[in-house]
Amino acid sequence: MKRIAVLTGGGDVPGLNPAIRAVVRRAGEAGLEVLGVRDGWQGLIADDTVPLSRDAVSGILPKGGTILGTSRTNPLKVADGVSRIKATTARHGIDAVVAIGGDDTLGAAAHLTRAAIAIVGIPKTMDNDVWGTDATIGFDTAVNTVMEAIDRVHSTTESHHRIMVVEVMGRDAGWVAALGGLAGGADVILVPEAPFDIDEICATLRRRHGTGRRFSIVVAAEGATPKGGGSQQTVQGTQVDAFGHPQLGGIGAALAGEIGRRLKIETRSTALGHVQRGGSPSAFDRVLATRFGIAAVEALAAGRTGVMVALRGPAIVTVPLDEVIKGTRTLDPAIAAMIRLFW
Repeated sequence: MKRIAVLTGGGDVPGLNPAIRAVVRRAGEAGLEVLGVRDGWQGLIADDTVPLSRDAVSGILPKGGTILGTSRTNPLKVADGVSRIKATTARHGIDAVVAIGGDDTLGAAAHLTRAAIAIVGIPKTMDNDVWGTDATIGFDTAVNTVMEAIDRVHSTTESHHRIMVVEVMGRDAGWVAALGGLAGGADVILVPEAPFDIDEICATLRRRHGTGRRFSIVVAAEGATPKGGGSQQTVQGTQVDAFGHPQLGGIGAALAGEIGRRLKIETRSTALGHVQRGGSPSAFDRVLATRFGIAAVEALAAGRTGVMVALRGPAIVTVPLDEVIKGTRTLDPAIAAMIRLFW
Protein backbone atom coordinates (compact mmCIF):
# COMPACT_ATOMS: atom_id res chain seq x y z
CA MET A 1 0.00 0.00 0.00
CA LYS A 2 1.44 3.35 -1.08
CA ARG A 3 -1.37 5.89 -1.24
CA ILE A 4 -4.65 6.43 0.61
CA ALA A 5 -7.42 8.98 0.37
CA VAL A 6 -9.49 10.64 3.08
CA LEU A 7 -12.92 12.25 2.78
CA THR A 8 -15.59 13.79 5.00
CA GLY A 9 -19.25 13.24 4.10
CA GLY A 10 -22.65 14.33 5.36
CA GLY A 11 -23.21 17.17 7.78
CA ASP A 12 -20.13 18.87 9.20
CA VAL A 13 -19.29 18.61 12.91
CA PRO A 14 -16.45 19.90 15.08
CA GLY A 15 -13.67 17.31 15.13
CA LEU A 16 -13.39 16.49 11.43
CA ASN A 17 -10.16 18.43 11.01
CA PRO A 18 -8.43 16.70 13.93
CA ALA A 19 -9.35 13.36 12.33
CA ILE A 20 -7.94 14.44 8.94
CA ARG A 21 -4.79 15.67 10.67
CA ALA A 22 -4.32 12.37 12.49
CA VAL A 23 -4.81 10.34 9.30
CA VAL A 24 -2.16 12.39 7.49
CA ARG A 25 0.36 12.28 10.34
CA ARG A 26 0.01 8.55 11.00
CA ALA A 27 0.09 7.75 7.29
CA GLY A 28 3.27 9.79 6.91
CA GLU A 29 4.95 7.75 9.64
CA ALA A 30 3.96 4.60 7.75
CA GLY A 31 5.39 5.94 4.49
CA LEU A 32 1.98 6.42 2.88
CA GLU A 33 0.93 9.34 0.69
CA VAL A 34 -2.45 10.91 1.39
CA LEU A 35 -4.90 12.54 -1.01
CA GLY A 36 -7.71 14.65 0.38
CA VAL A 37 -11.05 14.22 -1.38
CA ARG A 38 -13.13 17.39 -1.65
CA ASP A 39 -16.83 17.36 -0.77
CA GLY A 40 -17.27 13.77 0.30
CA TRP A 41 -18.22 11.05 -2.18
CA GLN A 42 -18.80 13.77 -4.78
CA GLY A 43 -15.05 14.38 -4.89
CA LEU A 44 -14.30 10.77 -5.78
CA ILE A 45 -17.03 10.79 -8.42
CA ALA A 46 -15.79 14.06 -9.95
CA ASP A 47 -12.08 13.34 -9.42
CA ASP A 48 -11.59 16.37 -7.17
CA THR A 49 -8.62 15.67 -4.92
CA VAL A 50 -5.72 17.51 -3.31
CA PRO A 51 -2.43 16.18 -1.87
CA LEU A 52 -2.26 16.38 1.91
CA SER A 53 1.10 16.71 3.61
CA ARG A 54 2.05 17.24 7.24
CA ASP A 55 2.43 20.95 6.52
CA ALA A 56 -0.99 21.08 4.83
CA VAL A 57 -2.72 19.93 8.02
CA SER A 58 -0.64 22.01 10.42
CA GLY A 59 -2.79 24.27 12.59
CA ILE A 60 -6.16 22.70 11.79
CA LEU A 61 -6.64 20.89 15.12
CA PRO A 62 -8.83 23.60 16.74
CA LYS A 63 -10.77 24.51 13.60
CA GLY A 64 -14.42 23.58 13.21
CA GLY A 65 -15.89 22.28 9.97
CA THR A 66 -13.70 20.42 7.49
CA ILE A 67 -10.88 21.72 5.30
CA LEU A 68 -11.95 19.21 2.64
CA GLY A 69 -15.55 20.35 2.39
CA THR A 70 -18.48 17.97 2.55
CA SER A 71 -21.74 17.07 0.82
CA ARG A 72 -24.67 14.71 1.20
CA THR A 73 -23.91 12.99 -2.11
CA ASN A 74 -25.16 9.42 -2.34
CA PRO A 75 -22.83 7.67 -4.82
CA LEU A 76 -25.32 4.85 -5.25
CA LYS A 77 -27.86 7.28 -6.73
CA VAL A 78 -25.44 9.04 -9.10
CA ALA A 79 -25.30 7.72 -12.67
CA ASP A 80 -22.24 5.45 -12.90
CA GLY A 81 -21.28 6.67 -9.43
CA VAL A 82 -19.55 3.46 -8.35
CA SER A 83 -17.65 3.00 -11.62
CA ARG A 84 -16.54 6.65 -11.55
CA ILE A 85 -15.25 6.25 -8.01
CA LYS A 86 -13.33 3.15 -9.05
CA ALA A 87 -11.90 5.05 -12.02
CA THR A 88 -10.71 7.90 -9.76
CA THR A 89 -9.04 5.53 -7.33
CA ALA A 90 -7.34 3.68 -10.19
CA ARG A 91 -6.23 6.90 -11.90
CA HIS A 92 -4.50 8.18 -8.76
CA GLY A 93 -3.24 4.85 -7.49
CA ILE A 94 -5.40 5.07 -4.37
CA ASP A 95 -5.15 1.78 -2.51
CA ALA A 96 -7.75 2.55 0.15
CA VAL A 97 -10.13 5.26 1.37
CA VAL A 98 -10.72 6.57 4.89
CA ALA A 99 -14.35 7.72 4.96
CA ILE A 100 -15.34 9.98 7.85
CA GLY A 101 -19.11 10.19 8.20
CA GLY A 102 -22.36 9.16 9.81
CA ASP A 103 -24.93 6.52 8.97
CA ASP A 104 -25.41 7.64 5.37
CA THR A 105 -21.71 8.00 4.50
CA LEU A 106 -20.87 4.71 6.21
CA GLY A 107 -23.83 2.98 4.57
CA ALA A 108 -22.50 4.01 1.17
CA ALA A 109 -19.05 2.83 2.28
CA ALA A 110 -20.43 -0.61 3.09
CA HIS A 111 -21.91 -0.92 -0.42
CA LEU A 112 -18.73 0.34 -2.06
CA THR A 113 -16.70 -2.20 -0.09
CA ARG A 114 -18.75 -4.92 -1.78
CA ALA A 115 -17.65 -3.37 -5.10
CA ALA A 116 -14.03 -4.15 -4.19
CA ILE A 117 -13.13 -0.64 -2.95
CA ALA A 118 -10.99 -0.84 0.19
CA ILE A 119 -12.49 1.43 2.87
CA VAL A 120 -12.13 2.06 6.57
CA GLY A 121 -14.81 4.21 8.19
CA ILE A 122 -14.56 6.76 11.00
CA PRO A 123 -17.86 7.56 12.78
CA LYS A 124 -18.88 11.19 13.08
CA THR A 125 -22.26 12.70 13.81
CA MET A 126 -23.48 15.07 16.45
CA ASP A 127 -26.51 12.76 16.90
CA ASN A 128 -24.26 9.98 18.33
CA ASP A 129 -26.49 7.40 16.63
CA VAL A 130 -23.97 5.27 14.71
CA TRP A 131 -24.30 1.62 15.63
CA GLY A 132 -21.28 -0.10 17.13
CA THR A 133 -19.49 2.80 18.86
CA ASP A 134 -19.95 4.41 22.25
CA ALA A 135 -19.27 7.88 20.86
CA THR A 136 -18.97 9.67 17.53
CA ILE A 137 -16.92 12.70 16.55
CA GLY A 138 -18.89 15.91 17.11
CA PHE A 139 -21.28 14.64 19.75
CA ASP A 140 -19.49 15.96 22.83
CA THR A 141 -19.09 19.42 21.33
CA ALA A 142 -22.78 19.52 20.37
CA VAL A 143 -23.85 18.56 23.90
CA ASN A 144 -21.68 21.31 25.37
CA THR A 145 -23.12 23.83 22.90
CA VAL A 146 -26.68 22.86 23.89
CA MET A 147 -25.80 23.08 27.58
CA GLU A 148 -24.30 26.55 27.15
CA ALA A 149 -27.33 27.70 25.15
CA ILE A 150 -29.70 26.48 27.86
CA ASP A 151 -27.63 28.29 30.47
CA ARG A 152 -28.09 31.51 28.50
CA VAL A 153 -31.78 30.91 27.85
CA HIS A 154 -32.25 30.19 31.54
CA SER A 155 -31.52 33.76 32.65
CA THR A 156 -33.77 35.49 30.13
CA THR A 157 -36.58 32.99 30.65
CA GLU A 158 -36.46 33.47 34.40
CA SER A 159 -36.34 37.26 34.08
CA HIS A 160 -39.53 37.32 31.97
CA HIS A 161 -41.34 34.50 33.84
CA ARG A 162 -41.79 32.59 30.59
CA ILE A 163 -41.77 29.06 29.35
CA MET A 164 -39.08 28.50 26.73
CA VAL A 165 -38.99 25.57 24.31
CA VAL A 166 -35.48 24.88 22.98
CA GLU A 167 -35.41 22.79 19.80
CA VAL A 168 -32.20 20.82 19.24
CA MET A 169 -31.03 18.36 16.61
CA GLY A 170 -31.77 14.65 16.82
CA ARG A 171 -33.67 12.94 14.01
CA ASP A 172 -34.07 9.41 15.34
CA ALA A 173 -31.99 9.47 18.52
CA GLY A 174 -32.25 11.77 21.53
CA TRP A 175 -28.67 11.75 22.78
CA VAL A 176 -28.07 15.48 22.27
CA ALA A 177 -31.42 16.50 23.76
CA ALA A 178 -31.08 14.15 26.73
CA LEU A 179 -27.49 14.91 27.75
CA GLY A 180 -27.61 18.58 26.79
CA GLY A 181 -30.92 18.98 28.59
CA LEU A 182 -29.72 17.18 31.70
CA ALA A 183 -26.52 19.24 31.83
CA GLY A 184 -28.47 22.45 31.33
CA GLY A 185 -31.12 21.68 33.94
CA ALA A 186 -34.11 21.54 31.59
CA ASP A 187 -37.46 20.86 33.24
CA VAL A 188 -38.88 18.71 30.44
CA ILE A 189 -36.87 16.80 27.82
CA LEU A 190 -38.48 15.25 24.76
CA VAL A 191 -36.70 12.62 22.64
CA PRO A 192 -37.63 10.64 19.51
CA GLU A 193 -37.50 7.33 21.39
CA ALA A 194 -40.43 8.28 23.65
CA PRO A 195 -43.49 9.91 22.01
CA PHE A 196 -44.72 12.72 24.25
CA ASP A 197 -48.12 13.42 25.75
CA ILE A 198 -48.94 17.12 25.52
CA ASP A 199 -51.43 16.78 28.39
CA GLU A 200 -48.68 15.39 30.62
CA ILE A 201 -46.26 18.13 29.60
CA CYS A 202 -48.77 20.85 30.40
CA ALA A 203 -49.67 19.22 33.72
CA THR A 204 -45.98 19.13 34.66
CA LEU A 205 -45.47 22.77 33.75
CA ARG A 206 -48.70 23.84 35.49
CA ARG A 207 -47.63 22.03 38.67
CA ARG A 208 -44.18 23.63 38.52
CA HIS A 209 -45.60 27.14 38.12
CA GLY A 210 -48.16 26.44 40.80
CA THR A 211 -45.43 25.81 43.36
CA GLY A 212 -43.81 29.21 42.90
CA ARG A 213 -41.53 28.45 39.98
CA ARG A 214 -42.25 31.26 37.53
CA PHE A 215 -40.37 29.91 34.53
CA SER A 216 -39.67 26.59 32.81
CA ILE A 217 -37.44 25.25 30.05
CA VAL A 218 -38.46 22.47 27.68
CA VAL A 219 -35.87 20.81 25.43
CA ALA A 220 -37.20 19.01 22.37
CA ALA A 221 -35.26 16.95 19.86
CA GLU A 222 -36.31 17.86 16.32
CA GLY A 223 -37.45 14.27 15.77
CA ALA A 224 -39.72 14.12 18.81
CA THR A 225 -43.30 13.06 18.04
CA PRO A 226 -46.61 13.20 19.95
CA LYS A 227 -48.33 10.07 21.18
CA GLY A 228 -50.97 8.90 18.75
CA GLY A 229 -49.38 10.93 16.00
CA GLY A 230 -48.39 7.94 13.93
CA SER A 231 -44.71 8.74 14.52
CA GLN A 232 -45.15 11.73 12.24
CA GLN A 233 -42.17 14.04 12.68
CA THR A 234 -42.43 17.78 12.07
CA VAL A 235 -40.84 18.61 8.72
CA GLN A 236 -40.02 21.72 6.72
CA GLY A 237 -41.28 21.45 3.14
CA THR A 238 -41.57 18.29 1.08
CA GLN A 239 -38.05 17.86 -0.29
CA VAL A 240 -35.75 15.05 0.82
CA ASP A 241 -31.98 14.73 0.55
CA ALA A 242 -30.04 12.16 -1.49
CA PHE A 243 -30.53 9.58 1.24
CA GLY A 244 -34.30 10.13 1.49
CA HIS A 245 -34.34 12.24 4.66
CA PRO A 246 -36.77 15.17 4.92
CA GLN A 247 -35.59 18.36 6.59
CA LEU A 248 -36.91 18.33 10.13
CA GLY A 249 -37.76 21.41 12.14
CA GLY A 250 -40.65 23.26 13.72
CA ILE A 251 -41.49 21.02 16.67
CA GLY A 252 -40.30 23.72 19.07
CA ALA A 253 -42.58 26.41 17.66
CA ALA A 254 -45.52 24.00 17.50
CA LEU A 255 -45.06 22.98 21.12
CA ALA A 256 -44.66 26.58 22.28
CA GLY A 257 -47.90 27.56 20.58
CA GLU A 258 -49.86 24.70 22.12
CA ILE A 259 -48.38 25.10 25.61
CA GLY A 260 -49.03 28.83 25.62
CA ARG A 261 -52.60 28.34 24.43
CA ARG A 262 -53.37 25.77 27.10
CA LEU A 263 -51.60 27.32 30.09
CA LYS A 264 -52.11 30.99 29.28
CA ILE A 265 -48.43 31.57 30.12
CA GLU A 266 -46.16 33.42 27.72
CA THR A 267 -44.26 30.71 25.87
CA ARG A 268 -41.49 31.23 23.35
CA SER A 269 -39.34 28.89 21.29
CA THR A 270 -35.82 28.96 19.91
CA ALA A 271 -34.20 26.50 17.52
CA LEU A 272 -30.44 26.13 17.93
CA GLY A 273 -30.09 24.69 14.44
CA HIS A 274 -26.66 24.78 12.83
CA VAL A 275 -25.12 26.55 15.83
CA GLN A 276 -24.80 23.01 17.23
CA ARG A 277 -22.55 22.05 14.30
CA GLY A 278 -20.25 25.05 14.44
CA GLY A 279 -17.23 26.20 16.35
CA SER A 280 -14.10 24.65 17.73
CA PRO A 281 -14.21 21.01 18.86
CA SER A 282 -14.13 20.16 22.55
CA ALA A 283 -11.08 18.50 24.11
CA PHE A 284 -12.90 15.16 24.09
CA ASP A 285 -13.73 15.42 20.38
CA ARG A 286 -10.17 16.47 19.50
CA VAL A 287 -8.72 13.46 21.28
CA LEU A 288 -11.37 11.01 20.03
CA ALA A 289 -10.93 12.18 16.44
CA THR A 290 -7.16 11.85 16.76
CA ARG A 291 -7.48 8.32 18.12
CA PHE A 292 -9.89 7.38 15.35
CA GLY A 293 -7.64 8.82 12.63
CA ILE A 294 -4.62 6.92 13.89
CA ALA A 295 -6.60 3.69 14.29
CA ALA A 296 -8.01 3.95 10.76
CA VAL A 297 -4.54 4.13 9.20
CA GLU A 298 -3.29 1.32 11.40
CA ALA A 299 -6.23 -0.85 10.34
CA LEU A 300 -5.36 -0.23 6.69
CA ALA A 301 -1.69 -0.99 7.33
CA ALA A 302 -2.74 -4.29 8.92
CA GLY A 303 -4.87 -5.15 5.89
CA ARG A 304 -8.23 -4.69 7.63
CA THR A 305 -10.78 -2.99 5.38
CA GLY A 306 -14.55 -2.98 5.22
CA VAL A 307 -14.54 -1.93 8.87
CA MET A 308 -15.25 1.12 11.02
CA VAL A 309 -13.06 2.16 13.92
CA ALA A 310 -15.09 2.53 17.09
CA LEU A 311 -14.88 3.45 20.76
CA ARG A 312 -15.85 0.60 23.10
CA GLY A 313 -15.25 1.54 26.70
CA PRO A 314 -11.70 2.92 26.85
CA ALA A 315 -10.52 0.97 23.78
CA ILE A 316 -10.55 1.66 20.06
CA VAL A 317 -11.72 -1.40 18.12
CA THR A 318 -12.88 -2.20 14.60
CA VAL A 319 -16.45 -3.15 13.66
CA PRO A 320 -17.49 -4.60 10.25
CA LEU A 321 -19.31 -1.97 8.17
CA ASP A 322 -22.00 -4.53 7.35
CA GLU A 323 -22.75 -4.71 11.07
CA VAL A 324 -22.70 -0.93 11.51
CA ILE A 325 -25.43 -0.34 8.95
CA LYS A 326 -27.88 -2.81 10.48
CA GLY A 327 -29.33 -0.34 12.94
CA THR A 328 -29.37 3.01 14.69
CA ARG A 329 -27.89 3.54 18.13
CA THR A 330 -30.80 5.03 20.02
CA LEU A 331 -30.80 6.57 23.47
CA ASP A 332 -29.73 4.33 26.34
CA PRO A 333 -32.92 3.32 28.24
CA ALA A 334 -31.21 4.17 31.54
CA ILE A 335 -30.67 7.76 30.37
CA ALA A 336 -34.22 7.90 29.02
CA ALA A 337 -35.44 6.91 32.49
CA MET A 338 -33.12 9.44 34.14
CA ILE A 339 -34.56 12.41 32.28
CA ARG A 340 -38.02 11.52 33.60
CA LEU A 341 -36.83 11.91 37.19
CA PHE A 342 -36.65 15.68 36.78
CA TRP A 343 -40.14 16.25 35.37
